[in-house]
Amino acid sequence: MKNRIFNFSAGPCTLPLSALEKAQKDFVDYQGAGMSIIEMSHRGKHYDKVHFEAIANIRELLSVPEDFDIMFIQGGATLQFAMVPMNFLGAGKVGEYVNTGAWAKKAIADGKKIGETKVIWSGEDKNFTVMPKPLDIKFSADAAFVHMCSNETIGGIECHDFPDTGSVPLIADMSSHIMSRPIDFSKIDMAYGGVQKNLGPAGMAVVIMKKSLVEKANENLPAYLSYKIHASKDSLYNTPSVFVIYIMKLTTDWVKEIGGLKAVENLAISRSGLVYEAIDNSGGWYSCPVDKNSRSRMNVVWRLPSEDLEKKFIAEALDAGFSGLKGHRSVGGCRASMYNAMPLEGAKKLAEFMVRFKQANA
Repeated sequence: MKNRIFNFSAGPCTLPLSALEKAQKDFVDYQGAGMSIIEMSHRGKHYDKVHFEAIANIRELLSVPEDFDIMFIQGGATLQFAMVPMNFLGAGKVGEYVNTGAWAKKAIADGKKIGETKVIWSGEDKNFTVMPKPLDIKFSADAAFVHMCSNETIGGIECHDFPDTGSVPLIADMSSHIMSRPIDFSKIDMAYGGVQKNLGPAGMAVVIMKKSLVEKANENLPAYLSYKIHASKDSLYNTPSVFVIYIMKLTTDWVKEIGGLKAVENLAISRSGLVYEAIDNSGGWYSCPVDKNSRSRMNVVWRLPSEDLEKKFIAEALDAGFSGLKGHRSVGGCRASMYNAMPLEGAKKLAEFMVRFKQANA
């Protein structure tokens, strides 16, 4: 489609055009049923097939072991900030948190409202421009869990190597990079993420949890807040987010069609590499505040010599067909979020625009 622009927004994400067109084709009359999939029963055969194929796609693409449950839970990652301590932070237990930036802070704040928490590493002294090395994370042997956000969307930092926490459950908020790279389930007991970055529309989180951890969950919670309920009911305890899961199924079909997880990982490396190259080759005119070993492949952040130039850059970029490049209001600057469905051409053209803009304004 000639009128589609390059959407570099941090979320909701760019979705595969083929998935959108498939949804458009079937939207009014889903596979001859005489109604849309969002109108029909979530207990019927049509949706049942979509639901379990979406789960199967995630298990296949991420190589999720059979001793892990895959759950679809409404409310996005933000609800998980509360559900994690509600399920696992019992009396006498301490939840240990890695403070990597804005989203980690939100998880910590919710944890404090539920029970005792402890920050075991913080990047605040470096203005959240670096991720910890695995050995930097000093956890207690009796901790209820260790929680970390492995990609900070706002700060543009990504964890590339997880710690081994042994018998202490490691819980990772992977919202901004889930389905962009392999997950080492020998280290991670629970991975979760809002689906609006790499998987589909907003409104839901994917939660992948070791069955032995599910069994430890608090049983004295309202039903919807219980991981045990969601796991035992195959995420069908209540009416699920039908349309979100349907688009996620189409999106994961697309990932399989283009070559699976290895293909999207290679694209992520290539896309981010093009933009980082434009920054690094600018002689300091563009500057990325992030430690090079912690740079995110999903969210590339940079500054220009002045805020006026940043405003001009964002305005001219929009005119050139690049949307969503304004940095988060809490940090300013510029940010290009390049999720799975962002075409490589988008990153290439953005990098070329950055070179031209510098030449015209330096």
